[in-house]
Amino acid sequence: MIKKLLRAGAWLAATLVLLAAGAYLYYRSLDLDKLPKANPQFAVADLAYLKNTVAQKRGRILAVVSSTERGGPAMKRAGYELTELARAYYVFQANGYEVDIASPKGGKPPERIDLDDMGEADYAFLNDAAAQDKVVNSIALADVDARQYAAVYFVGGKGAMYDLPDNPDVSRIVNDIAGRGVVGAVCHGPAALLGVKLASGKALVDGRRMTAFTNEEELFLMKDARTRFRFLLEERAVAEGAHFVSGPKYIDNTVVDGRLVTGQNAWSTWSVAEAMIAALGHRPVARERTAEEVSLRLLATYYRDGLGAARAEQAVLPRFDKMLVLMHSVVAAMQWRAIDAVNLQRLANG
Repeated sequence: MIKKLLRAGAWLAATLVLLAAGAYLYYRSLDLDKLPKANPQFAVADLAYLKNTVAQKRGRILAVVSSTERGGPAMKRAGYELTELARAYYVFQANGYEVDIASPKGGKPPERIDLDDMGEADYAFLNDAAAQDKVVNSIALADVDARQYAAVYFVGGKGAMYDLPDNPDVSRIVNDIAGRGVVGAVCHGPAALLGVKLASGKALVDGRRMTAFTNEEELFLMKDARTRFRFLLEERAVAEGAHFVSGPKYIDNTVVDGRLVTGQNAWSTWSVAEAMIAALGHRPVARERTAEEVSLRLLATYYRDGLGAARAEQAVLPRFDKMLVLMHSVVAAMQWRAIDAVNLQRLANG
């Protein structure tokens, strides 16, 4: 019996070694270390689309971020997502709008930076002295004069789930702007819209088409989301009467209902910002799509029309973000969607 167990153990060990070796060789074949990365020294002057900035000064947009550094029973890190602020900031600026930054407490809010997600605009924002001065000295929401702004944009990040919902200053600002301007939010940012009631007593989102970080996305990343947050975005939006529009996980999905613009996740930031400009009555300035955006387009085509259509589109599109496509392959594998996992690896490898 002992010899049989030892023999079985040896075979198992050998199999694990072979699997590990195979996984390592596969990883090396992806050449991930050779993938181009954004330059941390990137400056505002290097952002090509800002050269198309409109000459006309069209007004001001208020970007609102969270002040909550940690939250939930375990006091885990929260804050706002830098990429969701930086990318929208320059879209607004290129289209003739000065951007002010506000937070519930004012002063320097806690930011979250994921180096794997950083692009040119994000590094430019970190290297932009004027933008950083606005971040460090963010306006306290209680001090915001909403009459100065044509639009308000709520930035996501887990902190938004703690100090933006049911916030009386948020409600005051949204009510002032909603009747004459544009209200936008992305990822967890739409939490700010929940609890906002119009003068009629009706919930702001009641009967409106909107989106936000979905239950599926939230619970895939955080199994303890229901205890970490007071509510899940999708569920509370529906409870307040919203027509919630969800797309595939971690794919750009921006929903426009009149002058209410919402985006499902961080990958919707560019499209939310440009949809807000369109809702303000302007055609957004020309901008070359980032490799990330090209990948999102390929992924959307794959999920809608299959691998063949995505490969055909890939042949005529510019550079794409291989890492992002591979991330979707990993997500598929984790959900036991073997065919999608394999197909997305093929798409990533061109």
